[in-house]
Amino acid sequence: MISLKNHFLLAMPNMLDARFKNSLIYLCEHSEDGAMGLIVNHRNTIKLEKIFKQLEIEYKSEIKFLSTLKGGPMSEDRGFVLHSNNSKTWESTNEISSDVCISASKDILRDIASGVGPEESIIILGYSSWTAGQLERELSENSWLTLPSNNDILFRTNPENKASKAAELIGFDLNKLMPNYGNA
Repeated sequence: MISLKNHFLLAMPNMLDARFKNSLIYLCEHSEDGAMGLIVNHRNTIKLEKIFKQLEIEYKSEIKFLSTLKGGPMSEDRGFVLHSNNSKTWESTNEISSDVCISASKDILRDIASGVGPEESIIILGYSSWTAGQLERELSENSWLTLPSNNDILFRTNPENKASKAAELIGFDLNKLMPNYGNA
């Protein structure tokens, strides 16, 4: 099998599951056992400052923290930090690619709160997962379009624009894709 780890999944207009409509997912893991990814373009109403307070982490009020994102329907109270790969690692840092890591420990949040965290990061609550063969089946049903990930889109593009920017990378205009398809 070909692993799609470190790739984007773009929900096609015919996506039936409302939880994934208009989603751009960054795949953190993909193997014969299944897949795990994070939706990177749906804003969450939960502010990062609230998470800091809940975890009793002091933060610099002068820092403008980005909104958290909804990573998917699984364990929506569980947080992940997707971040640039730099020289520092935290307790639970796992490398996804040479330039993207994922961490899920309190120490990275402390560093972000004090302004010494990774150069680029997004904080995501919840995740998306697929059992063995499930993602491959969904791909064969044309529910998802796969494309290489792009750090400019992942870290430097507003969440509302990420899906359309990803589609543009491969020459698609999401506004022109038809939601239904059929046979003549």
